[in-house]
This record gives sequence, structure tokens and C-alpha cells, in this order.
Amino acid sequence: MKVAKFGGSSVASAEQIRKVASIIEEDRSRKIVVVSAPGKRNSEDTKVTDLLIALGETMLSQGHAEKELQAVVKRYESIAKGLELAPDIIETIENDLKERVSFDRSHPGKYMDQMKASGEDNNAKLIAAYFASKGMEAHYVNPKEAGLLVSDEPGNAQVLPESYDYLAKLRERSGVLVFPGFFGYSKEGTLVTFPRGGSDITGSILAAGIDAELYENFTDVDSVFCANPNVVENPCEIKKMTYREMRELSYAGFSVFHDEALIPAFRKSIPVCVKNTNNPQASGTMIIAERECFVNPVIGIAADSGFCTVFVRKYLMNREIGFGRKLLQIIEDEGISYEHMPSGIDDTSVILHQAQLDDEKEQRMIARIQEELDVDDVYVERDFAMIMIVGEGMHNTVGIASRATSALSKAGVNIEMINQGSSEVSLVFGIHQQDADEAVRSLYEEFFGSSNGSLE
Repeated sequence: MKVAKFGGSSVASAEQIRKVASIIEEDRSRKIVVVSAPGKRNSEDTKVTDLLIALGETMLSQGHAEKELQAVVKRYESIAKGLELAPDIIETIENDLKERVSFDRSHPGKYMDQMKASGEDNNAKLIAAYFASKGMEAHYVNPKEAGLLVSDEPGNAQVLPESYDYLAKLRERSGVLVFPGFFGYSKEGTLVTFPRGGSDITGSILAAGIDAELYENFTDVDSVFCANPNVVENPCEIKKMTYREMRELSYAGFSVFHDEALIPAFRKSIPVCVKNTNNPQASGTMIIAERECFVNPVIGIAADSGFCTVFVRKYLMNREIGFGRKLLQIIEDEGISYEHMPSGIDDTSVILHQAQLDDEKEQRMIARIQEELDVDDVYVERDFAMIMIVGEGMHNTVGIASRATSALSKAGVNIEMINQGSSEVSLVFGIHQQDADEAVRSLYEEFFGSSNGSLE
């Protein structure tokens, strides 16, 4: 029994949904189909989720949004007509949207969750109707009815442990089950969404819940690449990688998975396969618990930009008990999470996503650090990128850091920070944002330049 999740590009149009149906028909062990909201049909198109955000925000600010509502309805209508479905499915979707826009708007976060989740929910209804029109036994399954219980944190839901016992009962149902991604329900019955991109999380949760033999994640590429193909020309395809490697790369900017997505599957040791909806015969990338690492100690290189660094200097900082805790407490008080914290004897740096830090927060934070910690100097620098080298085999291979720093030096890239995780699966370099692409290309040439196009 398999769980197959289809991303936004895979369900963006009638043509794509026909491909999905063919994929499900050719392997009836694909018991549960998890679907995203319709994505972009072309580079100039708008995702349905973005249309829904515009609808919700207009309702919150103006109290009416007929134009925005009809934009969403027309998008579904074009898909339904392309699939030659009866008009009643569009009536169902339009009535659902009208009900959602009339919900209580006193809690904007919960209201926006209701609006955004309708993209996946209504697409699941439409796709189930299409499967049935082709003679398949197919059923739309609502997450509330299935027992997908989550914490009550709008936009940041976490699955509750008891969900898995409820979801296991899906194994007993007949036919293909079409399940909307991206959201669950609190114990009080409130709809709550996962972080954006969370349909991957839904798929992973369901795979764990039914103890699937395989979780297939269908997207628009044949496999995961070891570097961003928009930066590196024809990068190597990765045939096998571990959960930890995929999670590290996702965190560092790979767009295949949300960085939380694989945790439920990882805990149940369920293999994950990334496949292409447009080329389902391709073998894809298998994500597994362990792999042989002696051939390719490094599996991928990722880059993420938009970071800033809070530099703090104080003489004999290392002897001051509790200094780091007090510093992080000040940052926490501003509602900011940190990414890395490299330190020395008299100085430390805290690296943050700079989108979290506006001018007012920055001034308040610096003032508190100066006053409460009595530091010699504190300042913020912006526009850094984090370049991450990932590979399970790195901790058993001599010279990885030396090769990486040499490659960056040859490219004329100045290193502002180096940080290696305690697991030694990743090595992170902080550099100026404008050097990120050149850094990735140089590191790729160093570690993959002689590869033959694919990595096991």
C-alpha cells in the first residue's frame, strides 16, 4: 500500500490531472492520493493559494471581495470543463467558498487558515469526482472525518500523536482515497494549516499512519539534483540519499520538500521516492534511512539567502556564566528564532533570517544587549547567504573542509562564518549574498565536476 502525493504543478490543469489519473490506474497499490491546490500552469500564472490569500486579505480589509472570489471559482471551472465534469462539482466548490468568506473574521489567523486550506480541499473533491467519472472507485476524505488532529497554531500546525491510530483505519476502506494536503483539525474542531508547503507533511503523516510500503512524492522533475539547476548547468541527479541529507538540504533552500515533511516517514522508516508526474517511468530519487557513503561523501550543495548577523563583542565573554543564555533571551523576547551561533573567546555572532528583524526591533534589541549585557560592541550586518555542503560520508572523509575552503578561495569568495553541525552531516559557510551563485558553482565543480550525471 502506497501514499502518492501530487504537488501544485502536477494538479494545475485538466491535462495534468489526467496524468495523475493514469499514474493511479497503473498501480492500484497507490491507495491514498494526497493533493495540493492547483499551482501555476505557466510562469505568468498565479497559484490558487495566492488567489485565496488575496481573497482572504481583501475580505479582512474591505468586507467584500466578489472579484477575488470569482477568480478562484473560474480557475476551478476551467479545470472541471477540461475534465468534462458535470457542473455540480463547481456548484459545490463555489458554495464552499461562499461559506468560508462569511466565517467570523475576528481572528485573522484562523480566518486565513480557512481560506488557504480551501485550495487543497476543493481540489481533492474535484479530483475524486474526476476519478469516479472514469469508473474508478474513488472517495474524497476530509481530514476531520479521518482523524488528522493537530495543534491549534494557525499556519504552524503540528500533528498530534493520537492521529496515527485514527489514520491507520484508512487501510480498511475500499477504493482510492483522495485526501487534501496542508491542513488538519484541532481537538476543538477548528481547521488549522501546516506551514506553507505543508501538503508534503500531510503525505508523510498519512504514510506513517497507514504504515505504507512507500511514500511517493510526485513533482515536475525526474529526481532531486545535487545543486540548483538554475545556478549550475546540468547538475548531477541523486538516485539515493538519506532522510537526514534531504532534511538538511531542504532546510538550506532545496525546494523539493518542506524541511519538516519527512519526519513522520523517517520515524516509521518508510522510504520516500521523488518522481515526475510528467515522466512517471523515470526511477526518481529514493530517500532512505541509510546509504553507502564511501563513493560520494558529499551528496548536495544548497544555498539560502536573506540572513543577517548580530555581532557581539565583550572582553572575557567566555568566562561570564550565562552570557549566551541572556543574549538569546533578548532575541527570544523579540519573537525571533536564530539559525547559527558561532562564538570565540571575546565575541559571538547570532545569525538570523533578516525578515524577522525590522528597524524597530533591531534598535530595541541592540539597546538591550548594550545595557543589560554591558558589551564592548554590538552591531548588525545584513544580506548574507548560507551555503551548505551535505553528506552522510563527510565525517569519515578527511579533507572536506579544506577542499571547500580552497574552492571558495579560488572563486574569490570571502568566508564570514564556518559552522559544522555536531552530526557532521553538514558544513555551513556564511558569505555575502552577492557571492552565493559563484560559491555554489565553485563548490559543485570541486565535489561533482568529474561525476557522470548521477549519484547513488
